Amino acid sequence: MGISSLDWGMVLGGFGLFMFGIKFMGDGLKATAGDRLRDYIEKYTSNPVSGLFIGIIMTIIMQSSSATSAISIGLVRAGLMTLEQAAGIILGATIGTPVTSFLISVNIEKYAMFIIFVGTMLICFGKKRQYVYIGNVILGFGLIFFGMAGMGDSLAALKELPEFEAIALEMSRNPILAMLTGVLLTALVQSSAATIGVAQKLYQAGAITFSASLPFMFGANIGTTMTGILAAIGGSTEGKRTAALHTTINVISTIIGMILLVPYSNFIQSVAGNLNPMMQIAVANIIFKTATTLLFLPFVNKLVAFVCKLIPDKVSEEHKVLLEELDEDLTKILPSAAVKASENATLKLIDMVRLNLVKVDEFLHKPGTEDDKEAFDSREAIVNTFDQQITAYLINLNMQRNLTGQDKNDVRFMFDAVKNYERVGDLATNMIEFYKMVFEKNEKFSNAAIADIDGMHAKLLDMFDLSAETFVTRNADTYERLLILENELDAMEEEARRKHFERMTDKVCNSPVAESVYSDILGTLERMGDHCLNVGKSAVTGGTSDVSPDELMA
Repeated sequence: MGISSLDWGMVLGGFGLFMFGIKFMGDGLKATAGDRLRDYIEKYTSNPVSGLFIGIIMTIIMQSSSATSAISIGLVRAGLMTLEQAAGIILGATIGTPVTSFLISVNIEKYAMFIIFVGTMLICFGKKRQYVYIGNVILGFGLIFFGMAGMGDSLAALKELPEFEAIALEMSRNPILAMLTGVLLTALVQSSAATIGVAQKLYQAGAITFSASLPFMFGANIGTTMTGILAAIGGSTEGKRTAALHTTINVISTIIGMILLVPYSNFIQSVAGNLNPMMQIAVANIIFKTATTLLFLPFVNKLVAFVCKLIPDKVSEEHKVLLEELDEDLTKILPSAAVKASENATLKLIDMVRLNLVKVDEFLHKPGTEDDKEAFDSREAIVNTFDQQITAYLINLNMQRNLTGQDKNDVRFMFDAVKNYERVGDLATNMIEFYKMVFEKNEKFSNAAIADIDGMHAKLLDMFDLSAETFVTRNADTYERLLILENELDAMEEEARRKHFERMTDKVCNSPVAESVYSDILGTLERMGDHCLNVGKSAVTGGTSDVSPDELMA
């Protein structure tokens, strides 16, 4: 009997169905969970411990620790989560991954076709979308077992092959070889669940020993990080740090597992030796992942500090500005000086927002690289940090009893200015996203449309500069000039919308996405102008914000 005599169609086809089942079930679970999933993530990740539980739940739902890491990266970049909180989610994902191996070990393969039938019926005849999603989950669940059954029966014949017997014997003698095999296979198929599933089947068939299956499992622990590493290549700094964090945790975990291989193997055999072979590996996987995760949890901050040093921020030095002038003691000793410190800090925020406004128009004419987008996002993240720091400082300042009436007005004005400029920064980010939507579809704007955008953008920059001048001088004449520009910007928007409607009526537009977002772009430019005008109005009226620092404290 040679290797060519194996039923490779069943091996490869079964493996393909198994992996498809994992993905299909995960997609169905995500669809069933709906948009509430992200809301829960944002709400319940206030610290690494709560993030741990969210990571477990997310990974069980999506059947993919890589997908969990990707969502974490997105939330970190959006400023909705710190890297420390993301670390908690990644640790939770490590615990969530063994669920698939546990499901496989339940050994309900004889019911696989019935499960597939139920899922298919729900998909084909479900009247509500939710029933279809549930059908996707059930069908994917059935395909996992059907694929494993077909693959397992064929893999069982491997133990009869002299060549494989020699490899298996060598892996039993050389755990490092078994571990490297697990790393390689997982890196190739991009799924640790699939690799461990193969190990479960081989061990059940008697093709490999338990002492070889554990290093195989440990190797999958390293191989699964390859997805994140590949995704992070050329990506953002936060993405690279998250991938590095995931890799660091899993590499250290594997080293610990390999050092304790013999005692750990004996321990599992003593507590789970009476279970079926596949369940033994599932139990070993669950205990290993849970123990190492809990071991790392107290050291999250140190791990984050390590990867931050390993992958430094690529933002230029002039942007690495800490608001050192915001001295808390100054608010108590000399509030007027604290007001001036707030003004200086706000000027730094204004400079950062203006630079991003200039980059927005550059992006329209020449879509930037990933590094350009990362630099833009980094500046926006700094703006958000400045906003938080200045706002907290102003609230603290407003609570001081020795503030003069002028100081109180200045605090209100500063608060109003910070919020309006921060909102301009947010809207600039929206503009970049609109342009990306168009460019990713290989579409483009007409020359007439670009001319109108450029005209409004130039007017907006003039307004932004005048609002910054008004912020410093509080000059009423400057505000009047700003008001004139705002009226001109409104008129430009109205005219641009009219011409856009004419182009659509004449069917000149042949780029569906560009046509769809064009009005949004015009509206966004006009809204940024409104925020610039708000700063000028607040400057000359002595601070008339709609929301005061006092109200924030309520």
